[in-house]
Amino acid sequence: MSAHSDLTDAEFAELDELLAATPEPLQPVDSVMLDGFLCGVLVQPLLLEPAAWLPHVFDFDATPLPDNTDPVWRERTTALILRRHGALNRAMAEDGWFNPLILEFDDENPLQPPADGGPDPMAGLSEISQALMPWVAGFQHATLCFPDLAEMPDDAVMNALARLYRHLPAETDEEREVVATVERERPLKDMEEAIEELVVTIADLYDLTSEQRYKVETVKRDAPKVGRNDPCPCGSGKKFKQCHGAT
Repeated sequence: MSAHSDLTDAEFAELDELLAATPEPLQPVDSVMLDGFLCGVLVQPLLLEPAAWLPHVFDFDATPLPDNTDPVWRERTTALILRRHGALNRAMAEDGWFNPLILEFDDENPLQPPADGGPDPMAGLSEISQALMPWVAGFQHATLCFPDLAEMPDDAVMNALARLYRHLPAETDEEREVVATVERERPLKDMEEAIEELVVTIADLYDLTSEQRYKVETVKRDAPKVGRNDPCPCGSGKKFKQCHGAT
């Protein structure tokens, strides 16, 4: 399997098992949350290196893996994570589209009946939002770890984030008002439309931040460049080429 190819279904399942085997007491994301987290990393206005974000995959508080961590497990898990990261980046850059990994309801992850309140964060969410919440929670995890995106003074970015966070449980009156506004202005008729909206929103964020993310900063000198025939700035009285500029 090429290091540049996306993960197969079997490899996604393998990655989920590998993440679940993260040494305790670390608390890792699962494969669905990882998918959202990686997109949250990729749409940041800063280009983030894996060393900066990988610790947040293996533990919500970015506690480092123990020194005695199985090196085979670490290498395989990291390789799969980086392959998915690269595949998502290529898909967004080249196609403006990607296929997100979305929660599927089963005996282990059952659909929760509608209810208000309660300890389960799924309670009160629609079936669509229950399916998308883990992915969006992973995305939010990235924006909390790296707040540059959420701090951008750009209404388009704020609107995009609201379209994603509609699938998270609203905890305040302000959040409930934002969700109600988004639901009214951009209603979702079914799961297919909801997934398309999620992908388009991420693609929008990727485009909105790409110029900043790949901007090359010009190196600015603290003092004018010294010519070879100018006095050496060390104060020796010699020309620069005869002093510190000598080759």
